[in-house]
Amino acid sequence: MTAMDPIGLGRIEAAATLLEPVVRRTPLLASRVLSERTGCEVWLKCENLQRTGSFKPRGAYNRIAHLREPDRRHGVVAASAGNHAQGVAWSATTLGIESTVFMPVGASLPKLMATRAYGATVHQEGDNVDRSLTAALDFAERTGATPIHPFDHPDIVAGQATVALEILEQLPEVGTVIVPTGGGGLLAGVTVALHHLAPRVRVVGVQAARAAAWPDSLAAGKPVALEHMSTMADGIAVGLPGEVPFAQVAAHGPAVVTVGEDALSSALLLCMERAKLIVEPAGAAAVAALMSRAGELGLRGPVCAILSGGNVDPLLLTRLIGHGLGAAGRYLAVRVTISDRPGSLGTLLDIVGASAASVLDVVHARTGARLAVDEVEVLLTLETRGPTHRGDVLEALGDAGYAVRVQD
Repeated sequence: MTAMDPIGLGRIEAAATLLEPVVRRTPLLASRVLSERTGCEVWLKCENLQRTGSFKPRGAYNRIAHLREPDRRHGVVAASAGNHAQGVAWSATTLGIESTVFMPVGASLPKLMATRAYGATVHQEGDNVDRSLTAALDFAERTGATPIHPFDHPDIVAGQATVALEILEQLPEVGTVIVPTGGGGLLAGVTVALHHLAPRVRVVGVQAARAAAWPDSLAAGKPVALEHMSTMADGIAVGLPGEVPFAQVAAHGPAVVTVGEDALSSALLLCMERAKLIVEPAGAAAVAALMSRAGELGLRGPVCAILSGGNVDPLLLTRLIGHGLGAAGRYLAVRVTISDRPGSLGTLLDIVGASAASVLDVVHARTGARLAVDEVEVLLTLETRGPTHRGDVLEALGDAGYAVRVQD
């Protein structure tokens, strides 16, 4: 089969039949806050609650289940830093097949432990996924193990397409589906399924702006590699779209938009606070688009935003929450220079208190290249009630004569 062969409805429905006994039918939850913000009825497809914490087992299981018996005896191999690793490990173990996964040396400890717990033999090779992939392909060459690509295979795309079948069953009147997008397996699958079953539905792919290979690739008419990526949304940080997904996306023409880092962290925070869902930054990309670009998306209601994954390191999550609070105007860190005299700090804190900001932390420093002998620098970490209140606090400090530097 070539990359240009169509992924037909029959293949997708066969994948759904195969997966039905083993994957979860994830819930579709209404979001009142997003509905109010966008003016459209918004629902969340919770693939973060799927087995292994993401949509990945749909494609991985469908791919591995189609291996011939001689290939099964040699096992499978994959390279991944997270969700794909867990999807392959769980799928292979469920099918009684040995799996080997190569992960970067710096891979998240929870993802590493989870991959092993799902039954894979894990090797850590290289400092990024590309080097882990080289090691995985060398392993395949030596052992005969079948490499399982995260997105660039028709069986993978057909498996991911089953998300769209569930959405149509749960919300038959859906008008727009918004899809977090990295290599393109999920976007291609959703696009193809809806093209066959509900061509009226608008599909929108969402990429992190700092890891967005699809816009240039679609403009060029072929996959184009990024030279650099840097985003908190590591689950969709893919530098080159797959040939198989690209052929399907290019043929059916869903829209693709990008979102910034602030939007991603704000979306993650909203999912936690308002939907009570743990979602990783990549998994929150569709929500980020609704929060920051709803007016540009050409929404047709009802809208379904896919939450593609929820695997996030707890240590990273604490930093992401802080980033999200800052992006939402609810967290403010400032450096203020004051006189090194008794009562100066108290006067500063009185002004902060009068502005109704809550003090989370105070750091008092008497040394620094910018400080005079009779000056000290105070780093204040404050909780504010939103962008307007944040501006009011800064204005109050400025009106009191303080030179204020806002910290990122």
